[in-house]
Amino acid sequence: MSTLDANTTIGLYEFTPTQDWFSFNELAWQNLFHLVVSEAPRALEIGSWEGRSAVFLLGTLCAKSGELVCIDHFDLLGTAEGRERHRKLTHNLALTGRPARVLPQFSVPALCTLLQEEMNKNGETGFDWIYIDGSHRSDDTLLDAELVWRLARPGCIIIFDDYNWPEQPLDSPFHPRRGIDAFLAVHKGEYERLSTNPDQYQMVIQKKIPMRIGFLLEPGSDGQLYAFEYGINIALVVDAAYAMAAAVTLRSVTEHVQGRITLYIVDCGLLAEDKNKIEASLPTRSDVTLVFVALPPNSLTSTMGPVWAKVDMMKCLPVQRVLYLDADILVRRDLRALWNTDLGGRSLAAAPDVGFPMGHSDVPRGEFFNAGVLLLDLARTRSTLVELEKHCREMADSRFREQDVLNVHFKIDWVALSLEWNAQGLGTYAECTSVDRDKLCLEQMEDPAIVHFTGPVHPTVQVVLNPYVQPYTAKPWGYAGAPGHPYEREWWDMLGKTSWRGWRETTDYKETCDKAKTKALERAKEEFDRRLAGLVSDAP
Repeated sequence: MSTLDANTTIGLYEFTPTQDWFSFNELAWQNLFHLVVSEAPRALEIGSWEGRSAVFLLGTLCAKSGELVCIDHFDLLGTAEGRERHRKLTHNLALTGRPARVLPQFSVPALCTLLQEEMNKNGETGFDWIYIDGSHRSDDTLLDAELVWRLARPGCIIIFDDYNWPEQPLDSPFHPRRGIDAFLAVHKGEYERLSTNPDQYQMVIQKKIPMRIGFLLEPGSDGQLYAFEYGINIALVVDAAYAMAAAVTLRSVTEHVQGRITLYIVDCGLLAEDKNKIEASLPTRSDVTLVFVALPPNSLTSTMGPVWAKVDMMKCLPVQRVLYLDADILVRRDLRALWNTDLGGRSLAAAPDVGFPMGHSDVPRGEFFNAGVLLLDLARTRSTLVELEKHCREMADSRFREQDVLNVHFKIDWVALSLEWNAQGLGTYAECTSVDRDKLCLEQMEDPAIVHFTGPVHPTVQVVLNPYVQPYTAKPWGYAGAPGHPYEREWWDMLGKTSWRGWRETTDYKETCDKAKTKALERAKEEFDRRLAGLVSDAP
């Protein structure tokens, strides 16, 4: 005999014997209690009737601690039957001696009340157990589900009653199943389905994503942006040679940034295999979207090379604000503070270039930024694209190509970022003193949020052998590695989370490094022979 039956027998609880639509669920529910990890579970139910399920939860799940909220319209207390059900429910709840609250309303206004209250709470918000047994209409059930989803904590058990209700055809708009199935389809990938038997009367799922109130404001500006669904837009320009590196960058973004992210890859010649491997390198998250973007017609890239795709990107991205990252970047912390940087009406934000803080001989002297990390107001940059592209063609042979052009074009139209958002030259030239570099706050790179692996993939022999510049700069995945770089190991660890995991141990990697080394030696020999021949021909 169940607890409810025993209590009913001795006359404590007032239940109508012919209206027991719950007791047969008790064992199935008890088998789910171990999934609730909270020591003080908060339960919510829509459709309480006289309180059989409510009394059961208060006597089991919430017996030691916790609370229950019951929502039922009780005919808005406008009928004798509704008032009687309300009386029985409040009577039965009081007998449990456990904290319980009754909202005598239709579910939508009641749930909106709870949503507003949860947002104004100082402590923990949300519920661990939610039971939906209100209206049988599919649209009502769908709306109830969407609202409670925003109140459900990660790990919350959500139970839909009447999934296999026999009174109406399953595809009827007056059957809850259509609404339940629609909800499950919308939130695919965000829950674990615990009901494995297709004939099971109730549908049970467990939420697997963080709680998101959504249309109600969270405290603080960051919370407001999150509530308004202003996600972060990240963009990279990638060709086949940098597909693997881009996968590391994107994976590190998704490892450290929570909330909605749209990842744009401007395709500069990726193979189908590259795209598939990049996509497979990302974690399964419903709030992360990957979009491959084609270059616009008559692009700079098509005539001048892929290095200019960073400028083409400004024309073809379908957003107004974007955070651009080079593919040789490792993200180590959340980027939301960077994303929320106030541009103050300027076109972009960037960090100073550590190698040449005041520029070099090919550009006018002045504060010089590194173009590996750019927070861009595309609405502003597009207004001067014609002039920008003109600068690109005029400065096509400048030392640092598109970086030089961007510095000339946006000379007084950028905001300086902390070097924690673009840590360059770590372990190498950043440690070398110079008049210009000594003015920078290099201590900002001690524990950076973004590491930028500047330097070539495969350095020349001259660079490797130069005794005055050691360690030399290079990428972790090249034949020479990145000696002296404090975050080289972290880069390889992140690679291990992508589709290229184990690549370092493959024959392909070793052959690639051997070919690059051989090519570097051949070029060095050619240069040696050329210089030697020049010296001989100039001899008297």
